[in-house]
Amino acid sequence: MKAALIGVALALTTSAALAGLAAATPQRQGGGFRQQGPPVEFQGNTPYDGRFTFIRLRYATGGGFGGRRGGGPQWAHDYPRGEVHFTKILKEITYIQPRLDGSNILSLDDPELFNYPIAYMAEPGFWTMTDKETEGLRSYLKKGGFIIFDDFREAEGGVNGVGHWENLRDQMRRVLPEGRWIEIDDGSHPIWHSFFEIKDPLALVSHPTYAGRQMTLTYWGIFEDNDPKKRLIAIANVNGDLSEYWEFSDEGYAPVELSNEAYKYGINYVIYALTH
Repeated sequence: MKAALIGVALALTTSAALAGLAAATPQRQGGGFRQQGPPVEFQGNTPYDGRFTFIRLRYATGGGFGGRRGGGPQWAHDYPRGEVHFTKILKEITYIQPRLDGSNILSLDDPELFNYPIAYMAEPGFWTMTDKETEGLRSYLKKGGFIIFDDFREAEGGVNGVGHWENLRDQMRRVLPEGRWIEIDDGSHPIWHSFFEIKDPLALVSHPTYAGRQMTLTYWGIFEDNDPKKRLIAIANVNGDLSEYWEFSDEGYAPVELSNEAYKYGINYVIYALTH
């Protein structure tokens, strides 16, 4: 009964609290997508005031396909609707008081990044870094930061044609040469129980636009000292795109049940990161 009530609450919040956003932001049209409204960074960054703020990481890309729908860089996929919708849900069902008047876009070497405990990166299959950015992200993670990698496939097509997952692993070897990715799919890790009870992480269908491609969504993490009993500092949704569900959760793009589940995963990530 409790799980059913949570699902109803999420469905109602998704449809009611987010009503009216569709008219001024990216829309699907004719089986494809068109970009409406201002350029990706038009909103500007919000000044730090201690509240939870959604941080999207900006990076230079190394080529390949997969630019933002309607134009723009890969790191901007699902912006700004993904974070706008997610932070509204976060406020509605937790005691966190996130900023709802904007989100921030930061480079990996921006000192402002250290003001925020959680950062999100889209399409890491196209991610490349300078040495300065590598040092910046390494310092951020070692000082307590948490990073979410989302919206990428395991398949080829990323930087120089290599696999998206392979490129992410290559970049993280530069950041944390000693780090090892460990699969966390069995539901036993605390991140699956930090707010919602997610007993089977693999139950979520991979990606709304990957349907029929027989892709298996898996979850991998990097831990302090490569010890799964210590703090999780990075999580990767391989063959997944939680933000795609968030972005179009008010449009019926995917079944409400799947959008609800995608919100649960994101909320668990945030609660875990803020408490560990």
